[in-house]
Amino acid sequence: MSAPTLPLDMTAPAAKQQGGEAIRFENVTLAFDDKVVLDDISFRLPHGETKALFGVAGSGKSTILKLALGLMKPDSGHIHVLGEDVTQMSEEALFGLRRQIGMVFQESALFDSRTVRENVAFRLMEEGSVSEDEIDRRVREALSFVELERTVDMFPSELSGGMRRRVAIARAIVTQPEILLYDSPTGGLDPVTSTTIVELIVKQRDVYKTSSLMVTHRLQDAFIMATHYFDRNANKMLPLPKGVHCEVPMAFLILRDGKVIFDGDLDDLAKTRDEYIREYIA
Repeated sequence: MSAPTLPLDMTAPAAKQQGGEAIRFENVTLAFDDKVVLDDISFRLPHGETKALFGVAGSGKSTILKLALGLMKPDSGHIHVLGEDVTQMSEEALFGLRRQIGMVFQESALFDSRTVRENVAFRLMEEGSVSEDEIDRRVREALSFVELERTVDMFPSELSGGMRRRVAIARAIVTQPEILLYDSPTGGLDPVTSTTIVELIVKQRDVYKTSSLMVTHRLQDAFIMATHYFDRNANKMLPLPKGVHCEVPMAFLILRDGKVIFDGDLDDLAKTRDEYIREYIA
């Protein structure tokens, strides 16, 4: 996909936060009955960084996203999001914090009975303080970003799987969030469509430098992200020259048996001697 020109009046969310951490997990443990899902895990997501979360099914990847949103509480430990300890916040306070977080759900999770415009505008309409003209402008900008302006009056049932996923990304970024959470954004898509979605994620990462956590089952998606960048002049994703790192930090976090067994960049991953990790990424 050749990505469209970016709207010039959208402010990069990362500009609001310099340094520090967008998300920090401190000794977080969570169990369901006798099954320990997360076992004393700690990690940090610095402002502006993208971190891909890996692990076999049931390893707790999606649970981490729910905990970061405050939809679940850990049995122990603390979770800080944009400087707030979500483990101690009331539901009312969490509602305000979630306005600063964009979520791309697994399988898109669009409202079937609403048009694309209504789906993308949903959170802006919920706030009640944004004018109709402003909502329309921001919806069209978000849809332009994912190259789907023409679908504004269509319903999800009229869209392909890849198009629905792109609408889900537009819905997540329309509020210009400070953090983006992706739950398997390419799950169930064919390789070509998956690459289109990855290009959009790279574009968002490199242009707006939004702090992001991305759960994925596809190692190749994260490897593409770590070895490519979005060129604004060429208006597309291009491979990084050999030995050059992405301007926006890209990290990998791997879970096993409820524990973090790896947290580092692509160079660290390539050098690991851990047999389980080497087999996992082979």
